[in-house]
Amino acid sequence: MIDIKDLIENPEHYKASQRARGASEAAVDQLIAAHETRSAAITRFESLRAEQKANGKKVAQAQGEEKQQLLQAVKQLSQDVKTAEAESAHAQDELRSLQASFPNLIHEGVPAGGEDDFATLRHEGSPRDFAAEGFEPKDHLELAEALGAVDMERGAKVSGARFYFLKGIGARLELAIMQMGLDQALEADFTPMMTPTLVRPDTMAGTGFDVEHDDEIYRLERDDMYLVGTSEVALAGYHADEILDLSAGPQRYAGWSTCYRREAGSHGKDTRGIIRVHQFNKLEMFVYCSASESKAEHERLLAWEEQMLAKLELPYRVIDTAAGDLGLSAARKFDCEAWVPTQGTYRELTSTSDTTTFQARRLNIRERTLNDDGSRGPTAPVATLNGTLATTRWIVAILENHQQADGSVRVPEALRPYLGGLELIQAPQ
Repeated sequence: MIDIKDLIENPEHYKASQRARGASEAAVDQLIAAHETRSAAITRFESLRAEQKANGKKVAQAQGEEKQQLLQAVKQLSQDVKTAEAESAHAQDELRSLQASFPNLIHEGVPAGGEDDFATLRHEGSPRDFAAEGFEPKDHLELAEALGAVDMERGAKVSGARFYFLKGIGARLELAIMQMGLDQALEADFTPMMTPTLVRPDTMAGTGFDVEHDDEIYRLERDDMYLVGTSEVALAGYHADEILDLSAGPQRYAGWSTCYRREAGSHGKDTRGIIRVHQFNKLEMFVYCSASESKAEHERLLAWEEQMLAKLELPYRVIDTAAGDLGLSAARKFDCEAWVPTQGTYRELTSTSDTTTFQARRLNIRERTLNDDGSRGPTAPVATLNGTLATTRWIVAILENHQQADGSVRVPEALRPYLGGLELIQAPQ
């Protein structure tokens, strides 16, 4: 939820943000008008209520005809107060509804446009020249099936399309990637968390997901619960309605969870293999910090993601996501996309978003500030950020980039300790 006071004081900033997102500038004026309507309704309600109380005191002191007239006036005022109170509540609901659907203010420098309008910040590493090495690379599924790592056929038999079994070295490989990521998170003072994968509607909505219209979200209607697509949701709700002590610096969590996505808009896209699936595991960084620190913390999250990619010896690029592809909550998002040889393109492996105070305002998460003299100051909304350290999809990039001519796969050196020292993944005999 955006800061309505800041929007009223700086409407052009928000209109520019809306233009960059490809969203309606008129929404800014609608918010301002709704705020004015709410303020006027509250003022009228409070004025009538004060008049009602004043007349109530007069009634107690009046006599005869004067008292009867005052009683009649008080009766009418009582009705007027009820009407004004209802109008005030309605105006508040209207304002809250508009605020809930208004996206975060983007950071300066975020590229304008949609999904294809991102800015490439840099490339790291060089894709292998398989032609020079004398063989045609196999895609991740062909490699995985030959190595006994993935079983798509039985996944579909048991659960339907876009489900799978990781088995043997496939299961070990995912656990190894996740554990390596967790160890790195521990070195950076993250608190490890095993998070719920079912959350209440207020938690899902508080994180910024549109539970009414988002077709990607699985809903359990009987229980009015939602399956999460990332542990970000549970971790954002973890401190809802709390005042945090951030005097020692950011509070960082590393959430390990299974994630679920309907992939409703991906018919015909990535139907082969485990790039786009309904269920996967993910290790997610989540941070609470002071609003003034969020941009610097965002750079740290990106650096930790790149550290993981470097350990796995993967060529990748970093992109600055365009405003229209940020979603409701993010003010800026950096993606790291690894090279996938058989597709001849880069595919997202990690994403890190600075949601500033947007989620915290919706979930009522604040921090206690200090005045210049060291005394306790007022509370203020915190900033929240998230970023990926490892997911099931990383297996795709590892298999394809480190494959050998004979169909075996070289294990990146940093990952070997997590696989019992294994240096080469080979087909079972």
